[in-house]
Amino acid sequence: MEPVEAGRSRAVLAGASRRWVRGLPWALAFVLSVALLPTTIVVLTADYGLNGAVAGGLAVAQAAPLLLAVVRPLQAWYVVFLGDVAGALALLSVDFEERLLWPFPPMELVGYVGLCLALGLRERRRTLVLVWLATAAANVGLGFAAPHGFGARELLFTILGGVALLLGGVLRDRYEVQRRLAEQETISEAERGRRTLLEERARIARELHDVVAHHMSVITVQADTAEYRLRALPPDVREEFTSIASTARESLGEMRRLLGVLRNEEAHGELVPQPGLAQIGQLVEATARTVGPVEFSPCEAEVPEAVGLSAYRIVQEALANVVRHAPGAATRVSLSVDGPVGDGDDPDDRADRDGGGRGERLTVLVVNGPPPRPRDGPLEVGGTGHGLVGMRERVRLVGGTLDVGPLPAGGFRVAAHLPLTEKDFT
Repeated sequence: MEPVEAGRSRAVLAGASRRWVRGLPWALAFVLSVALLPTTIVVLTADYGLNGAVAGGLAVAQAAPLLLAVVRPLQAWYVVFLGDVAGALALLSVDFEERLLWPFPPMELVGYVGLCLALGLRERRRTLVLVWLATAAANVGLGFAAPHGFGARELLFTILGGVALLLGGVLRDRYEVQRRLAEQETISEAERGRRTLLEERARIARELHDVVAHHMSVITVQADTAEYRLRALPPDVREEFTSIASTARESLGEMRRLLGVLRNEEAHGELVPQPGLAQIGQLVEATARTVGPVEFSPCEAEVPEAVGLSAYRIVQEALANVVRHAPGAATRVSLSVDGPVGDGDDPDDRADRDGGGRGERLTVLVVNGPPPRPRDGPLEVGGTGHGLVGMRERVRLVGGTLDVGPLPAGGFRVAAHLPLTEKDFT
């Protein structure tokens, strides 16, 4: 069975989960057609005395459309119904015994009941009512021409057809109710999962706010008010506090945007410009005020927004690691656009260079030496290692490569190669 509004070309019971149930209508239709076709011919000719050619034509019209009823029961009903009525009229031309059933012989009743069952499983209630009314009208109308009288047994066509239509309609309605209940349960389960996810995201947002936002706000306020609370601050110290306050405010703003996304599944954050290559210089200056001079080689090339953002985040994480693990170490940040990698003899490499930069990559290099003196203890305890993981994910998203690791003489090196063309992105 399938829903009332389903496509009409699907077979009856095509929506059943079990394979044997889906094949059952075809099997029954085939058995009825094969059994009723010869039986109708024999009965109409031998018992009723109808002409063989006429009996054969009626048998085909009454039995063969049962195969069509599996897919299009209403169209099959038109053919079978007209064939049954034509057969009843044809029997009026012959003299048959009173004991024989008229206007519809038993084999026609069997085929019509199977057809009505298929109709009940597929068609709307209004259609079923109209089919039954047409059946009753034809049965009663033919009764006025009954050669041997018209009694209760002659109404079997109407009674059995109505029972089959009712049974099929009840089974279809039951299936519809079960299907809708299953759909509702699926929707409810999805809503429960979505609600659980939103609750967890809200909980994470609350914890982040409670743990981080308060402390970042305190840092900002203390740094902003330091020049008023502390007397005779040197200019360089006052500038340092101003930088600390500015960095804390920026971090607090980014965290609040992240918390907004976590609290609301449909939120996409504020429409603010994302940092790129132009902002890396500011990042280097802020780091230099913390750990000492940082050599910086900028790049003025135009790069895709995704590449610029990835480069900024990679440099940000690399410099943060320098601050945490090697403060005071000699550090170098370099940005450069390189051509395609090759030995120069490959025709493809020459074509790339001559073709206006096809295959170019942005190289992001952050190298720091060992710290000038051993630290008494690590600046942070219990690092998660998520920074390197985040770098690799950002590089992978733009189709680049990442090379990180310690240097033989001490220190650390981060080298990322980010593609600049659609060819390399794909």
